[in-house]
Amino acid sequence: MENQTTYRYQIVTQNVDFTLRATIDSLGNYILNTAGNDAQGKGFGVDALSPMNYTWVLSKFVLEIDSRPEQFTDFNLTTWVNKNSRLVSTRNFELSDLSGNVFCRSLSQWCMLDYIRRVPVDLQYIESSYKNYICEAPSPCDLPLRLRAIEPDVVCEHKVVYSDIDFNSHMNTMRYIGLMVDMLDIELLRSNRPLRLDVHFMNECIYGQTLKVGMQTLENQTLFEVTRDDGVVACRASFIWR
Repeated sequence: MENQTTYRYQIVTQNVDFTLRATIDSLGNYILNTAGNDAQGKGFGVDALSPMNYTWVLSKFVLEIDSRPEQFTDFNLTTWVNKNSRLVSTRNFELSDLSGNVFCRSLSQWCMLDYIRRVPVDLQYIESSYKNYICEAPSPCDLPLRLRAIEPDVVCEHKVVYSDIDFNSHMNTMRYIGLMVDMLDIELLRSNRPLRLDVHFMNECIYGQTLKVGMQTLENQTLFEVTRDDGVVACRASFIWR
């Protein structure tokens, strides 16, 4: 479909776990790196926004995985933007094998941020750059879930260090997810069960802060809440196992 763009990748050794399948966070990295590259190639990436002191930040992220692909699997990643409001841009993704079988879907919602004042910016300022790339194809996932405060069974601490920080000078998206995955029962990861992951990014975390990562385990769902050392909730997430 017009304005859908497809990229070819391979699951490389550094992105698999002990099952020799792609990790959850590595699939997220393929997706988010493609978002950045696609926006840059079409004229509304961070390189185009930087002279205005603007950047893109991820607000909500949905990832549905039917099965994590094995090491050295070649796959296609198709992406498209289908909705823009004043403050939110929705970008979608499908990952499929070379026979066309979709094994992963994703929906992401982005805000434009003034990185000097750290406040959201109206997308009308770049409308001329992106309006010709809006695609009418629907999103492949349901809209993000509403995530509420949790009652954690387990709490771990993490200090934000150099390797956590991205080009926006705050903690990288996939580091949050990596911290959560590290707290999961390893048998869940060994089983390669289908999964829906919802993440809401609410407040940024910066170098030197100490985070508390709370986890609440329900029957087929694992909930997380990341809180900064000033008591502010930074992030909430839900893993639904199918």
